[in-house]
Amino acid sequence: MGRAFEYRKARKLKRWGNMARVFTKLGKEITIAVKAGGPDPDTNPRLRVLVQTAKKENMPKENVERAIKKATDKDSNTDYKEMNYEGYGPHGIAIFVETATDNTTRTVANVRSYFNKFGGNLGTTGSLEFLFDHRCVFHVQPKEEIDQEELILDLIDYGVEDLEQEEEEWVIEGDFSQNGALQAKLEDLGFEISSVEFIRVPKDTRPVSAEEREELNKLIERLEEDEDVQNVFTNMEDEEEEE
Repeated sequence: MGRAFEYRKARKLKRWGNMARVFTKLGKEITIAVKAGGPDPDTNPRLRVLVQTAKKENMPKENVERAIKKATDKDSNTDYKEMNYEGYGPHGIAIFVETATDNTTRTVANVRSYFNKFGGNLGTTGSLEFLFDHRCVFHVQPKEEIDQEELILDLIDYGVEDLEQEEEEWVIEGDFSQNGALQAKLEDLGFEISSVEFIRVPKDTRPVSAEEREELNKLIERLEEDEDVQNVFTNMEDEEEEE
């Protein structure tokens, strides 16, 4: 299995938080997708896969419809911007924060305050991006007539290096920059995409002690509690790696 799969597997044990957080996150992503590509899933690939992801996460249909309406309502002032913030937490651990916000002034002030409060410091945009590989992860329903190894070779141009069997799904991971093309290829091959996720995998991880991990987790948890924060990634070594 590839490094990204191992990293994602470790992260899977820790979900976005409670169900309300999951729905808020997906709702913002749906609104952004509609603003960019329109409200029709048939002609908006990003929206199409997000609707499937919402279904997999048991997000109520009315929540999905509300997010789409928010993006198409002329009277709505909601306009989310996707902004990234990068900095170092205590003990030199790199932290990458993805947000979706309708008020960047509020968001950057909040994120900076969290870093300062918990012994870190916020850096400039792009300063730590090189420490992470940006990957897309598609969950699809298996097709018995397609050989896994042949499929990997067919998808190699999309940065796909491995395919993992996870419960009753195939999990395919590729380059984020190719996510649209990879989605189109999978759909052309007749795969039913049940969900997709985008992750940032650290190129190298740094070990921390139990006490240091506790300090870092306080900062990470505070960031994840912020309603504008979508994802938090770090180069802290997973506990499983330490064992």
